[in-house]
This record gives sequence, C-alpha cells and structure tokens, in this order.
Amino acid sequence: MRVSARVDYALRASAELASAPPGPVHAEQIARAQGIPRRFLDNILLQLRKSGILRSRRGRDGGYQLARPAAQITLADIVRAVEGPPLRPPHTGRRQGVYPGAARPLAHLWDALREAEEATLESITLADVASDQLWM
Repeated sequence: MRVSARVDYALRASAELASAPPGPVHAEQIARAQGIPRRFLDNILLQLRKSGILRSRRGRDGGYQLARPAAQITLADIVRAVEGPPLRPPHTGRRQGVYPGAARPLAHLWDALREAEEATLESITLADVASDQLWM
C-alpha cells in the first residue's frame, strides 16, 4: 500500500483533533503538533470540512473540530475525503484484466490485498487511533 502525503497528513490531523479536548483547535496548532506544512494542511482541512468530517468556526476562538464522534469516523472515510472514492480502483492487470499463464494468480492476490486494505481502513475509527490501543 502506498500512502500519499495528503492521506498521511489528513489521518494525522484527524487523529490530533480526535485526541484534543472538546472545542475548536486552530490549524496552526494542528500543524505544529504534527509537523505538517501549514499551507498543505489548510487544503486538507478544507477537504475534510467539505466532506462532513470536520466543522469549522471562524474567529479568535475558532478552529476545527470533528463534525461527529470519533467512534463514527473510519480511516476509510478520511481517505475517501482526500483521495475520492473508491479507495482503490479495481485491478486491471494487463489490458485484458488478467496476467497471462503462470502469473494469472497474481491478479487475484492484488485484488485480495486491496480488499483487505479497504476492510482494515473501514474497521478502524478515529476513536481507536486516539485511544492508542490499536496494536497493544
């Protein structure tokens, strides 16, 4: 699986918001905490807001916060928000959609890996990430 910088930053920013105390968090605070370039982050936060994952409030007391509970936002939701659906296009292999001869089973392997990747991202929520209990 290749993870773009955009997806990595979106997941990190969302995790930062999931672990923050209730209320808006300034973009600058998220950028500093996660080491994300501010201009890049602003674009990502806009995409997350437009997709309904975040909401924002302007002003000195403004910032960003999750639009719904962290337990209701999957990592797949975030990936789709910044990359667009589907998570991965269906496997096309060669022009005909399959590999020839002895390599034919590889097409099924790539499909199975993509399905497992998507299932994993669908099964993990921001609450899971914020709890820091994923791999313990």
